[in-house]
Amino acid sequence: MTVDNFTPTRPLWRSPFSLGLAMAFLLLAVLALSVNSGYMPFTAREILSVIWSKLSGGEMTLTDNRVMVLWEVRLPRLTTSIVSGAALGLSGAIFQGLLLNPLADPYTLGVSSGAACGAAIVIILSIIMPGVWFLSEPWTLTGGAFLMATFTLALVITLARDEQKHLSPTNLILAGVIMSAILSAAISFIKYLAGDQVSSIIFWLLGSFQARTWTDALIIFSFFIPALAVALWSAVDLNIMTMGVRSAETLGVNTRRVRFQLLAAASLAASSAVSVAGVIGFVGLIVPHLVRMITGPDHRSLLPLSALGGALLLLAADTTVRVLLPGEIPVGVLTALLAGPVFLVIFRKRMGRLSHD
Repeated sequence: MTVDNFTPTRPLWRSPFSLGLAMAFLLLAVLALSVNSGYMPFTAREILSVIWSKLSGGEMTLTDNRVMVLWEVRLPRLTTSIVSGAALGLSGAIFQGLLLNPLADPYTLGVSSGAACGAAIVIILSIIMPGVWFLSEPWTLTGGAFLMATFTLALVITLARDEQKHLSPTNLILAGVIMSAILSAAISFIKYLAGDQVSSIIFWLLGSFQARTWTDALIIFSFFIPALAVALWSAVDLNIMTMGVRSAETLGVNTRRVRFQLLAAASLAASSAVSVAGVIGFVGLIVPHLVRMITGPDHRSLLPLSALGGALLLLAADTTVRVLLPGEIPVGVLTALLAGPVFLVIFRKRMGRLSHD
C-alpha cells in the first residue's frame, strides 16, 4: 500500500484544489464583509489606501479617526481571528491524524484547558505581583500557556498508556476529559484568588477577539507558521502511520520522532491561539472532520485545508457576534453552542460504527 491510495478518484468539486479555492474565496468575501461592517463603514478603495499607506509610509487620505478605527481596531481583530482559527484547525487535524480518532482535538485532549490554566496563572501572578515587569509582556502569557499545554499533553499521554506501553485513542480521550476537569477546578481556584479582578480572567476564558492588536496577531502567526511547516513536512509520514505503527516502521518511518514533532507542533499552535484569544472550543474538532468527509484522509491536503477552514469558521463567527448579535457575546460561547450538537452527531455515528464492528 502506498501513499497514492490516499488520493482516490473523486468528483472535481470534492478535490482538495476545488475545496481550497472555494474556502479561500469565501474567506476573502467574509473578510471584505467584516471590514466594511460596523458603525463606521469603509469602501474598498479606502481600505486599500490605508493598508498601502501604512506599509509604504505614504500619505493618508482619510481622517485620523477613520484610520485609527480601521488600522488599530478592525484589521488587527480580524487578522487575529483568522490566524487563531487556522492554528486551531491545524492542531485538531494533527491530533485526529495521530490518534486515528475523529473526536480528538485540543479541547477534548485537555490541551486547551492546559493552555488556559497556564495563561490564567500568568494573569494572577501579574495581579498579585504587579512590579514584576516580564509578567505583563504578551510573550510571557504565550509561554506560560504553551508550557502548561505541553505538560498537560505529556501527562495525558502517560495516563493513557497501558501496561504494554500501547497508546489507545479511547484512553487518550478519557484521560483528556479527566485532566480537563482537574484543570477546570484549578482555574476556578485561580479565579477565586483574583478577587475583584476576576472579571478579566472570566471574560478571557470565554474566548473573544475584542481589543486585539497587531502584536496579538503576530504572536499567533509566529507560532503557527513553524507548526504548519512541521505538519506539512511530516504529512506523508503521518499518512503512512495511519496504517499502523509496525507497518510504518517497516516502511522506514521513525514513528517516535514524527509523533513527537507533530504533538509539539499541534500543542504550539493551539496554545498560542488560546493564550491570545482565550478558550474557543470545537473548532479543531469540527473543521478537520468536515474537510475529511469531502476530500478524504490524505494529510497532504487535509492539514492546510483544515487550517484554512478554521480561519474561515472563526472569522465568520467573530463577524456574527460583532455585527449581528446584540451585546457582542464572546465568540467562544457561539462556537460552543453551534459546534456542540455537531460533536454529539459525530460521537453517535462513531459509537454506531463501533457497535456494528
